[in-house]
Amino acid sequence: MELNRLEHVNLRTRDIGRLESWYADILGLKSGYRPPFTTIGRWLYTGEYPIVHLLEVLDQEPCGDPTNEHFALSATGLQSMINKLTERGIPYRTVRIPEIRFLQVHLTDPDGNNLHVDFPPEEADALGLE
Repeated sequence: MELNRLEHVNLRTRDIGRLESWYADILGLKSGYRPPFTTIGRWLYTGEYPIVHLLEVLDQEPCGDPTNEHFALSATGLQSMINKLTERGIPYRTVRIPEIRFLQVHLTDPDGNNLHVDFPPEEADALGLE
């Protein structure tokens, strides 16, 4: 067996509209086709891939999964990401990975899910980020 890529992340939420809007605004994901499951949910796409699945849960159901510490995405367009986060007052921190020098932008969604978006070293170098 050889793994190719991360297929998707499934996040449980009590406010599916809020989370869908946040991922659309911050990461540019778009809601798209989702099979007709009996549960309430949305699939959020980048291009043709539904990489974030949202599942709405009832108030009495547990929402978070303490074992899901974070998920990660790769991207380009570091300056526009930083601009967007700054404009919207969303806290973030950056981490430069030793040796391979990718720059990770760490942030948290409105439901408390942690994620980081990884950018090529050349983009971070161009902005003087260490």
